[in-house]
Amino acid sequence: MQELLKEKKEIESRLNSLLYGTVQIREKEDKRYIYLVYRESGILKSKYAGVYSDELYNLILNNNKIVKEYKKRLKQINKELDQYAKQDDVFNDNVETCIAIAKRNLVDYIYKQSILEGIATTYSDTETIVNEGIANNMNAEDVTKILNLKHSWNFILDRDVLSYPTNYAILCEINHLVEEGISTLSGHIRRLPVSIGGSAYIPPIPLEYQVKEELNELLSKDISIDTGVELVLYVMKKQLFIDGNKRTAIIFANHYLIRNGLGIVVIPAECVKEYKKHLINYYEDSDLESIKVFLKEKCWIKIN
Repeated sequence: MQELLKEKKEIESRLNSLLYGTVQIREKEDKRYIYLVYRESGILKSKYAGVYSDELYNLILNNNKIVKEYKKRLKQINKELDQYAKQDDVFNDNVETCIAIAKRNLVDYIYKQSILEGIATTYSDTETIVNEGIANNMNAEDVTKILNLKHSWNFILDRDVLSYPTNYAILCEINHLVEEGISTLSGHIRRLPVSIGGSAYIPPIPLEYQVKEELNELLSKDISIDTGVELVLYVMKKQLFIDGNKRTAIIFANHYLIRNGLGIVVIPAECVKEYKKHLINYYEDSDLESIKVFLKEKCWIKIN
């Protein structure tokens, strides 16, 4: 099942990166432009692909053939996944509520994570990008980071993924999605030293077997918001990956919280400065408890 889920997410990620659809060529002021017509959730949509060129036109036609094979394989994977029995076949009311809240507020969560990362965006621009529109005055890397956050949240909100235990494999897949197209080392435990801006703390290079053991120890604790908060802090302080650790930590912890019906954790934009102060103190072991209190009191969205 784990391999099927991994393959499914890889295919979906590739589909998100491809230009494909029914080609429309539109003319304006003696120039030709390519638009793509496609269906999403049963709704017919179109998007701009680029200035017309034979190269771009042929690329899209080739992509259409690739997409056909990908979708065929996805259909097969979904059939195989359906054969796996799921616990109670449906989630309990608390889990369903968490899923509904997260989906309804997805743009807001992505915007808040973007602000936390120092991405120069507005709520409006974030919403435009999440809805696959074009945001002006934003660089390509920031747009990619926002789209990656969308794909990462969609990953943990997938019902098949939520039926799977929070573990090391889920963690690595989240980092892969968070850093896709940005880092070639995404999804792999780092093997290089890193430093943290504003702090004297230098995280040691992590060892995969130790990370797995430490995660298993954390996840064996009682199911609670405290364990969810500890997962956030563990990934952040260990700096397990070359980049994207804060984004990965929040989304990873939310997989745990949502699948257990415990709510959602997101850092409010207005609390970023306070959060960073707590985080530096936590990194340097000068204050281990205040950030836990902060995350539970100001960042935890309860469902009850």
